[in-house]
Amino acid sequence: MKRNIYSVGQVNAYIKNMFAQDFLMSRIYVRGEVSNCKYHSSGHIYFTLKDKTGILQAVMFSGSRRNGLKFRMKEGDNVIVLGSVRVYERDGKYQMYAEEILLEGAGLLYQQFEALKRELEEMGMFDPIYKKPVPRYAAAVGVVTAITGAAIRDIQNIASRRNPYVQLILYPAQVQGEGAAQSVVNGIRALEQRGVDVIIVGRGGGSIEDLWAFNEEIVARAIFECEVPVISAVGHETDTTIADYVADLRAPTPSAAAELAVFDIRQVFEHMEEKRLSFYRALSGQVEKKKNILRQYQLKLRIADPRSRLLENRQIALDHEERLQRRMEQILKDRRHRLQLLASALEGQSPLKKLSGGYAFVTDQDGRRVTRAAELSPQDRITAYLTDGSITARVETVNLKVTGNAEQREGKGRADGR
Repeated sequence: MKRNIYSVGQVNAYIKNMFAQDFLMSRIYVRGEVSNCKYHSSGHIYFTLKDKTGILQAVMFSGSRRNGLKFRMKEGDNVIVLGSVRVYERDGKYQMYAEEILLEGAGLLYQQFEALKRELEEMGMFDPIYKKPVPRYAAAVGVVTAITGAAIRDIQNIASRRNPYVQLILYPAQVQGEGAAQSVVNGIRALEQRGVDVIIVGRGGGSIEDLWAFNEEIVARAIFECEVPVISAVGHETDTTIADYVADLRAPTPSAAAELAVFDIRQVFEHMEEKRLSFYRALSGQVEKKKNILRQYQLKLRIADPRSRLLENRQIALDHEERLQRRMEQILKDRRHRLQLLASALEGQSPLKKLSGGYAFVTDQDGRRVTRAAELSPQDRITAYLTDGSITARVETVNLKVTGNAEQREGKGRADGR
């Protein structure tokens, strides 16, 4: 009879495959007490889960530790570990690979939280299509929270600082313990009937047990069915509840919810001031533009004014008169100069001037001017005019110049003086 013989590795691989195919082992919650807890330098945590019936080796890798462990785990802690059970093939041992570790009390609530979250999500209550917009300028803001908590004081301080004209209407609800969920539901419905513009539902931070009222289904349905927009403000920034997923808007803190619900009136004033300055600049520009147009019209009117035209024509006439006068003076000056030149030339030709120089004007006996000696003959009578009178004489001799030799004409007689 032939026997099948397997190696150790084959057996371990087979067992590993069996664990991998088991759906239950791929995602399982295990409750137990922590022992042999060791934090490795690499960031991994090695520990053992135990109870009265047995032990289970476990490890949480550093990558899962960042988001899966919210507290410092130590020996003796009762925890609930979410993870998978797989075989470590090399050593032939199985162990749990932890993805998330919760303290036992919170762990049970967390399971309920996840179950309700999945149920409501499948029903579509988280769908953004159902989210109502929060009004930008709310006049009345309803608040569902404890009357003595820090949340209402924070909301009042923020609202009064941002816009003191907004009306805050508080429904003093029980936000923790038995009956808290129904109290929150009553507050939402009462403020919806009051007709506020937006409702803030929230409280301060705390453990998952403290915040559990906001993880109840009746609160989720009240928020979803409310016709008024709802802002959830439960816990601190890291806390998340079912109410946050259903609400129309989630705020990380009550103070942040007040900032989202109450518009900062200072922005309105700043916007109005910007508009005023913009209007003033536009109006000033238009006024200046109209002033320029008016100045242009005034200039055109002055140009078209008959008195201006008359004054302008008078000025033109004066300019022409001055130019004519200057021209006439120049012409007179030129004529005087020319006259002086002609007078000087005429004076040079004046017989009197020549006579005064020792010359005489000679005429024959008929009164004709004698300019050459050849015109006279001996015994001719001549008259010589001088500057102070004239004399009459008879020509005795006529001397002519012929080729350098003088020709003499003689005659008898003597010049008589008168």
